[in-house]
Amino acid sequence: MSGYTICPEASMSRLSAALLLLGAILLGGSSALAQSDNDIYNRIEELHGDAAGLDRPLRQLVKAMRSVDAKTIAGLAEYPLTVKANGETYDVENAEDFIDNFDDLVTPETRRAVGRQQYEDLFVNSDGVMLAGGAVWMGAICEDNACEASHWAIIAINN
Repeated sequence: MSGYTICPEASMSRLSAALLLLGAILLGGSSALAQSDNDIYNRIEELHGDAAGLDRPLRQLVKAMRSVDAKTIAGLAEYPLTVKANGETYDVENAEDFIDNFDDLVTPETRRAVGRQQYEDLFVNSDGVMLAGGAVWMGAICEDNACEASHWAIIAINN
Protein backbone atom coordinates (compact mmCIF):
# COMPACT_ATOMS: atom_id res chain seq x y z
CA MET A 1 0.00 0.00 0.00
CA SER A 2 1.25 3.42 -0.91
CA GLY A 3 2.17 6.00 1.69
CA TYR A 4 0.29 8.69 -0.21
CA THR A 5 -3.14 9.90 0.70
CA ILE A 6 -5.45 11.64 -1.68
CA CYS A 7 -6.58 15.04 -0.62
CA PRO A 8 -9.93 15.78 -2.34
CA GLU A 9 -9.16 19.52 -2.61
CA ALA A 10 -5.82 18.83 -4.29
CA SER A 11 -7.40 16.37 -6.73
CA MET A 12 -10.04 18.88 -7.70
CA SER A 13 -7.41 21.59 -8.12
CA ARG A 14 -5.34 19.33 -10.36
CA LEU A 15 -8.45 18.27 -12.28
CA SER A 16 -9.52 21.90 -12.73
CA ALA A 17 -6.04 22.87 -13.88
CA ALA A 18 -5.93 19.93 -16.29
CA LEU A 19 -9.33 20.84 -17.73
CA LEU A 20 -8.33 24.48 -18.10
CA LEU A 21 -5.10 23.46 -19.82
CA LEU A 22 -6.97 21.09 -22.15
CA GLY A 23 -9.47 23.83 -22.97
CA ALA A 24 -6.69 26.31 -23.70
CA ILE A 25 -4.96 23.79 -25.95
CA LEU A 26 -8.17 23.04 -27.80
CA LEU A 27 -9.12 26.70 -28.19
CA GLY A 28 -5.61 27.73 -29.15
CA GLY A 29 -5.28 24.72 -31.39
CA SER A 30 -8.44 25.53 -33.30
CA SER A 31 -6.77 28.56 -34.83
CA ALA A 32 -3.80 26.39 -35.66
CA LEU A 33 -6.15 23.97 -37.43
CA ALA A 34 -7.84 26.74 -39.41
CA GLN A 35 -6.55 26.99 -42.93
CA SER A 36 -5.25 30.22 -44.33
CA ASP A 37 -6.27 31.53 -47.73
CA ASN A 38 -2.79 30.58 -48.91
CA ASP A 39 -3.24 26.99 -47.66
CA ILE A 40 -6.56 26.70 -49.50
CA TYR A 41 -5.10 28.22 -52.67
CA ASN A 42 -2.13 25.83 -52.60
CA ARG A 43 -4.38 22.81 -52.03
CA ILE A 44 -6.56 23.79 -55.00
CA GLU A 45 -3.49 24.30 -57.15
CA GLU A 46 -2.02 20.97 -56.07
CA LEU A 47 -5.17 18.93 -56.73
CA HIS A 48 -6.83 20.80 -59.61
CA GLY A 49 -4.53 23.46 -61.00
CA ASP A 50 -5.74 26.94 -61.97
CA ALA A 51 -6.47 28.03 -58.41
CA ALA A 52 -6.42 31.64 -59.60
CA GLY A 53 -9.17 30.79 -62.09
CA LEU A 54 -11.55 29.84 -59.27
CA ASP A 55 -11.65 33.35 -57.83
CA ARG A 56 -14.01 35.00 -60.31
CA PRO A 57 -16.65 32.23 -60.58
CA LEU A 58 -16.56 31.71 -56.82
CA ARG A 59 -17.20 35.41 -56.17
CA GLN A 60 -19.94 35.44 -58.82
CA LEU A 61 -21.61 32.42 -57.22
CA VAL A 62 -21.55 33.86 -53.70
CA LYS A 63 -22.93 37.19 -54.92
CA ALA A 64 -25.59 35.49 -57.07
CA MET A 65 -26.74 33.30 -54.17
CA ARG A 66 -27.10 36.40 -51.97
CA SER A 67 -29.20 38.18 -54.59
CA VAL A 68 -31.09 35.05 -55.75
CA ASP A 69 -29.80 35.51 -59.31
CA ALA A 70 -30.82 32.22 -60.93
CA LYS A 71 -29.52 33.23 -64.37
CA THR A 72 -25.97 33.87 -63.12
CA ILE A 73 -25.94 30.68 -61.05
CA ALA A 74 -27.23 28.69 -64.04
CA GLY A 75 -24.44 30.15 -66.16
CA LEU A 76 -21.84 28.94 -63.66
CA ALA A 77 -22.98 25.31 -63.80
CA GLU A 78 -21.76 22.39 -65.88
CA TYR A 79 -24.56 20.34 -67.45
CA PRO A 80 -25.98 17.87 -66.93
CA LEU A 81 -25.94 18.99 -63.29
CA THR A 82 -26.88 16.65 -60.45
CA VAL A 83 -29.03 18.39 -57.84
CA LYS A 84 -30.29 16.81 -54.63
CA ALA A 85 -33.32 18.63 -53.28
CA ASN A 86 -36.50 17.76 -51.42
CA GLY A 87 -35.36 14.16 -50.91
CA GLU A 88 -34.98 13.65 -54.67
CA THR A 89 -32.09 13.62 -57.11
CA TYR A 90 -32.48 15.58 -60.33
CA ASP A 91 -30.34 15.62 -63.46
CA VAL A 92 -30.72 19.15 -64.74
CA GLU A 93 -30.00 19.11 -68.47
CA ASN A 94 -29.43 22.80 -69.22
CA ALA A 95 -29.44 26.35 -67.90
CA GLU A 96 -33.02 27.00 -69.01
CA ASP A 97 -34.26 23.98 -67.03
CA PHE A 98 -32.24 25.16 -64.03
CA ILE A 99 -33.68 28.69 -64.16
CA ASP A 100 -37.26 27.45 -64.65
CA ASN A 101 -36.99 25.20 -61.57
CA PHE A 102 -34.60 27.30 -59.49
CA ASP A 103 -36.78 27.66 -56.39
CA ASP A 104 -37.23 23.88 -56.19
CA LEU A 105 -33.58 23.11 -56.96
CA VAL A 106 -31.81 25.57 -54.63
CA THR A 107 -33.32 25.94 -51.19
CA PRO A 108 -33.25 29.23 -49.26
CA GLU A 109 -30.95 27.54 -46.71
CA THR A 110 -28.44 26.67 -49.42
CA ARG A 111 -28.63 30.20 -50.85
CA ARG A 112 -27.95 31.71 -47.43
CA ALA A 113 -25.11 29.30 -46.64
CA VAL A 114 -23.35 29.83 -49.97
CA GLY A 115 -24.00 33.57 -49.75
CA ARG A 116 -22.00 33.62 -46.49
CA GLN A 117 -19.15 31.46 -47.83
CA GLN A 118 -15.65 32.59 -46.87
CA TYR A 119 -12.59 31.51 -48.83
CA GLU A 120 -10.82 30.18 -45.75
CA ASP A 121 -13.80 27.90 -45.04
CA LEU A 122 -13.64 26.10 -48.38
CA PHE A 123 -12.91 22.37 -48.28
CA VAL A 124 -10.80 20.94 -51.08
CA ASN A 125 -10.32 17.33 -52.10
CA SER A 126 -9.78 15.43 -55.33
CA ASP A 127 -13.51 15.73 -56.16
CA GLY A 128 -13.43 19.52 -56.19
CA VAL A 129 -14.04 22.49 -53.94
CA MET A 130 -16.84 22.23 -51.41
CA LEU A 131 -18.87 25.27 -50.34
CA ALA A 132 -21.28 25.66 -47.45
CA GLY A 133 -20.60 22.29 -45.83
CA GLY A 134 -21.25 20.36 -49.04
CA ALA A 135 -24.30 22.25 -50.30
CA VAL A 136 -22.45 23.15 -53.50
CA TRP A 137 -19.40 21.64 -55.20
CA MET A 138 -17.30 23.36 -57.83
CA GLY A 139 -14.79 21.62 -60.05
CA ALA A 140 -12.24 22.38 -62.72
CA ILE A 141 -13.77 21.15 -65.98
CA CYS A 142 -11.32 20.13 -68.71
CA GLU A 143 -12.00 21.74 -72.04
CA ASP A 144 -10.15 19.08 -74.05
CA ASN A 145 -8.86 15.53 -73.62
CA ALA A 146 -5.38 16.71 -72.68
CA CYS A 147 -6.91 19.05 -70.08
CA GLU A 148 -4.52 21.80 -71.10
CA ALA A 149 -7.33 24.28 -70.50
CA SER A 150 -10.10 24.17 -67.93
CA HIS A 151 -12.79 26.31 -66.41
CA TRP A 152 -14.41 26.27 -62.98
CA ALA A 153 -18.08 25.35 -62.71
CA ILE A 154 -20.72 24.13 -60.29
CA ILE A 155 -20.66 20.34 -60.54
CA ALA A 156 -23.21 19.38 -57.85
CA ILE A 157 -25.80 20.92 -55.54
CA ASN A 158 -26.79 19.04 -52.39
CA ASN A 159 -29.53 20.85 -50.49
